[in-house]
Formats: sequence, C-alpha cells, structure tokens
Amino acid sequence: MSELVTGEAVALELRPAQFPSRALAILLDLSVTVLAYIAVSVGLLAATASLDEAAQIAVSIAAFLLVLVGGPIAVETLSHGRSLGKVACGLRVVRDDGGPIRFRHALVRGAIGMVEIVMTFGVVASIASLVSARGRRLGDVFAGTLVVRERIPVGPAAFVPPPPPWLAGRYSQLDLSAVPDGLWLAVRQYLTRMGQLDPQVAWGMAQRFAADLAAHTGAQVPQGEHPAAFLAAVVQERQAREVRRTFGAGVGPAVAGMAPAVPVRPAQPPYFAQPPTYPPQMPQVPQMPLVQPAPTEHRSAPSPLPMAGAESAGHDESVSGRPATGFVPPA
Repeated sequence: MSELVTGEAVALELRPAQFPSRALAILLDLSVTVLAYIAVSVGLLAATASLDEAAQIAVSIAAFLLVLVGGPIAVETLSHGRSLGKVACGLRVVRDDGGPIRFRHALVRGAIGMVEIVMTFGVVASIASLVSARGRRLGDVFAGTLVVRERIPVGPAAFVPPPPPWLAGRYSQLDLSAVPDGLWLAVRQYLTRMGQLDPQVAWGMAQRFAADLAAHTGAQVPQGEHPAAFLAAVVQERQAREVRRTFGAGVGPAVAGMAPAVPVRPAQPPYFAQPPTYPPQMPQVPQMPLVQPAPTEHRSAPSPLPMAGAESAGHDESVSGRPATGFVPPA
C-alpha cells in the first residue's frame, strides 16, 4: 500500500503496479507499436518507391519517431495514462499526487522510455523497477509519475460492527488528525475479523490498538467497556466525519450510519460478554408476565372500645404495628 498526498493534504491509498504486470503491459504495448510501425513502413516503402535513397531514409526516420515515440505519447496523453497494454492489465499512469497525467508527463516518459526500454531491450527499465520501492522506472522518476493498479480483487464486503448505543457520538469533539492511516487500516481490519480470533488474542489486540489510539488522541477506554467497543466508536466517528465532509455538514446520523447518542447507559448485563463478537443492538430482556395477587378476605375492623393497661398496649402494638408505650390516658 502506498500513500500519496494530494495538494489538499489528503492521503490516497493506491497500490503500485508490480513488476510482472508492468512488464506484461509494456510487452503488449511494444507488440502493438511494432506491428503498427511495420504496417506504416510497408505503406511508406510502396509510396516512396519513386524517391531517391536519401528521401526514403528521411521518411523512415520520421515514421520511426512518429510511430514508436509519438504514438505511445499521444495514446497516454489522450487516454490519461491508459495505453492498450495497461487497459488489458488493469493499470494506469498517474502523477505523484494521484492526479491524471498531462502531455509533459507522457513526453518525458516516452522520451526516456525509448532509451531504457527500446535501445537497451528493457534491461535498464527492469533494473530500475526492481530497485524502486514503488516499482518506478527512470521515466517515471523524471516525469513524476507512478503506475498504479486500477482493478483490485474485491472479496465479500467486510462488516464493521457498530459500537454500543451509549458510545455512539461520544467522541464527536475528539481530535483525530494525529492518527496515522496505517493505524486506521489495522483497527478496521481487526474489527472486521475479531470474530475469527481466539477470545484472549482478540482481547490483547484490542487493548494494544486502544492504547495506540489513546496515545494519538488522548481518549481512554471508558471504565468497564470492552476495548473493541472503544475502537468501534472512534472508527464510526471518523467515518461519520468523512461522510459529512463529502456530502455536506447537514448530514444527520442516519445518513452517516450512526445511531443517536444515548447519554445514560441503561442498567443491563455486560454488553461485550464475549470479546470476539458483539451484537449490533442492545440485548432484549424478556418481560415476565404479571401475576395478579390472590384476593384476600377483608375483615371488619374491631370497634374502638376503651381499653386500659396491658390490653390497650397490646391492642396498639397489634393494630398499628408500633411498640406499646404503657401510657394510659386519664379517665
């Protein structure tokens, strides 16, 4: 994975083309170019048969430059870096900042390519591509270009589990600018695959990633929360910001894929009962059917008769439930 930084300071994740695919694309382009040059040369030879030898040589040199040099330059300029061989191999030539190439980039690539590919039979270009970390030949280095892969094998869409509802929107004011892109990619891959890991391994990796995020953002894992829940909440906040930056600041949580923030955590069992996976919604507690109390027999209250001494005290204790004080009102 190669990180290209655009003029707006946005990091692009582009995959540079590997040497075999580039060599195959160049071989296809050279084959088509040589066949076109042979066809043009045969036509010019028949058309200039009546000319002298010097004129025929001049026409041959012009055809060589126009077909073998000018042809690839024109094709890359008009197709924005996609020649026939690159289209077949799923490649494209882009600038160092990820933008489309222009005529000057194609001109430098074609001129230097004539030396390092045609005149040296590709030896110089092969050595330069193998030595370069991005697989660039000399023409790419001087032109400021890079050959990247356009067609990337896509597997099943990885599902990033959402955070618990009480953590959604909690980190809306968190500064995420210092987190490197490599850490974001590692956290996302962990969240999509933590269900395939051993519980202890998943817990340890979540703690390490949470510590790395805390070192770059200053936010700590909430007390009693699983580290994976903290990672999911921060990743969701980053995705929501990207959506708002792309579609506008008025995008709500529903469009951004966020759940509305719940300020108070309900009293429920631990949300992350098992470290590798956690459910996307709150577990529902089954409601028990209400049991109606059995009807009781109503008893008539005793008539208030004056009692004295221990009888009055015993009556007070049995009726009101309070201890007898032994106080007897005067007659």
